[in-house]
Amino acid sequence: MSSVAYRVWDLPTRVFHWAVAALVLAQWCSAEWNLLSMDWHFRLGYALLALVLFRIAWGFVGSDSARFARFLAGPTRVADYAPSLAQRAPSAHPGHNPLGGWAVLAMLLVLLAQSVTGLFSTDDISLYGPLAERVSADLAGQMTSIHKSLTDVLVILIGLHLTAVAWYTIWKRDDLLAAMLSGRKRLATDPALRFAGLGRAAVVFAVCAGVVWGVVELGPI
Repeated sequence: MSSVAYRVWDLPTRVFHWAVAALVLAQWCSAEWNLLSMDWHFRLGYALLALVLFRIAWGFVGSDSARFARFLAGPTRVADYAPSLAQRAPSAHPGHNPLGGWAVLAMLLVLLAQSVTGLFSTDDISLYGPLAERVSADLAGQMTSIHKSLTDVLVILIGLHLTAVAWYTIWKRDDLLAAMLSGRKRLATDPALRFAGLGRAAVVFAVCAGVVWGVVELGPI
């Protein structure tokens, strides 16, 4: 294995990863333990939605390792990769491996669904999402139910993610956390990845944040 640590993750992708982790934890604290008010639960949800929209867009216009086309593999590649999970050796993939890529997509879709349903959620007393009164009471109730149910799905996905990180770190000696912190990973050869500039990331995030702001400010009746 080469002693050279090549760049594999750009700064926007790394900031997204850790910001989402912090926001999800904070929202869990507000919803389950009442450590934060529900007003903050909504505000954090808006921030989370902006980040998820950014990551989806970044999956099309961002750096090579962040693009869906780069890490979403077909069934054959996933099946070929699966046996290597038992091997005590780091993954040779510069970014997400074939299994991890689909896990990322699943997490993004669940976060998107939970964020969007939160816009329509209500307790029918004092808490209303910005779009709750734009739909019927029955539909708002269904959205609220889905929003709550998706929490369990998200907890399962987070558990699987943490288990996978621990497995790679302890068994495969592949420190995924260090790579997501530094942006670099030790590889046998240079992956020759292309990286998008911070200016592009700033524009993409500004557009996504603007969309969320528009929904929050203009959505309520």
